[in-house]
Amino acid sequence: MRGELLKSLDPKTLTDLENYKFLIGSVIPRPIAFVTTLSKTNVLNAAPFSFFNIVTSNPPLISVSVQREKGMIKDTAQHAMDRGEFVVHISTEHYLDDMNRTARRLPPEESEIELTALTTVKSEKVGVPGVMEAPIRMECLLEKAIPLGGDSESGPACDLLIGRVVQYHIQEDLYDKGRIDPVGLKPLARLAGNDYAKLGEIFELVRGV
Repeated sequence: MRGELLKSLDPKTLTDLENYKFLIGSVIPRPIAFVTTLSKTNVLNAAPFSFFNIVTSNPPLISVSVQREKGMIKDTAQHAMDRGEFVVHISTEHYLDDMNRTARRLPPEESEIELTALTTVKSEKVGVPGVMEAPIRMECLLEKAIPLGGDSESGPACDLLIGRVVQYHIQEDLYDKGRIDPVGLKPLARLAGNDYAKLGEIFELVRGV
């Protein structure tokens, strides 16, 4: 029996790195949010995050978990909390290389967009610019920022950003009768390590039958 071969581990006995590796290697594939934020001095920050998902559709809320580094808040989370807004783009094959370049660690006064050939575009309902090359982007107001995890010594381990979508931008040929064409979208997903995944096989299964 397959269940008899399971390895049983208590997360309390593991290091932070071991827990991290088990989680990112198990919870796969993960969609990738490419997030733009604006600093107080109007520096445009951009970074990809794979701890990303839908919260609810009424109202439309999405979540991005931004992991801290040694207790320090990352620029994306800080800017989102300072301004109360950000833009989330769906990561796709169309701009994979440029998205990957923004994962570099830069000082707060430098923009990751400058490392790329991406084109910025003005948003309609928030003050943070978006990226034109992304087939889908969502302008968001910060609904809530929740510090989570960690301990009393190191402080929180992450900042969970809950964004309320106030404007969608969807490439016209991807949208038909209220549905998004997944094949045309060509979404990217994160695995563990340096591994990514493309859409792969699509099949239909009626739920609960």
